[in-house]
Amino acid sequence: MIHGEHPFAPDASQLDPVRRFRGRLTAPVAVVTSGSQDSMTGLTVSSLLVIEGDPGRVQLVVGPTSDLWDSIEATSRFVIHVCREPDRHVAEVFSGSRPSPGGVFAGLEITPSEWGPVIASLTTRAFCTLETADEMGWSGLVTARIDRVETEAFDDPLSYFRGRFRTIE
Repeated sequence: MIHGEHPFAPDASQLDPVRRFRGRLTAPVAVVTSGSQDSMTGLTVSSLLVIEGDPGRVQLVVGPTSDLWDSIEATSRFVIHVCREPDRHVAEVFSGSRPSPGGVFAGLEITPSEWGPVIASLTTRAFCTLETADEMGWSGLVTARIDRVETEAFDDPLSYFRGRFRTIE
């Protein structure tokens, strides 16, 4: 490596201070999917909050100009898939940082559900129903009821910190 930093990254003084603060928080990595078999969409999301209760709820920060936002508003349903370290390539594809000829779902085993596409290899997931979707600044806040959860034990979660996918060690 020639440079210790990204050679085209803007000077820190030019970055939004709120974005810089958010970048210092470690976040989980999840792939959120929505839509029917004819119009599936998905996106890697790291800004999410799970709220325990009966029923449980989840809040996601999603771009209001994204296909995922449009699909969640249209169907009122989505699936959150938690990523592990071995799922890094899937998270990279759904984030747009890794090419995927044929689309983001190409090569993945997908099962349709009433909440949206289920990615077979991502086995910890929540099935959610939209309650509200509010635009806030450059982002949108999606609040949803968690209808069903499927979990599998693992100790190698994928996280997001300072613009990169990382493992917790």
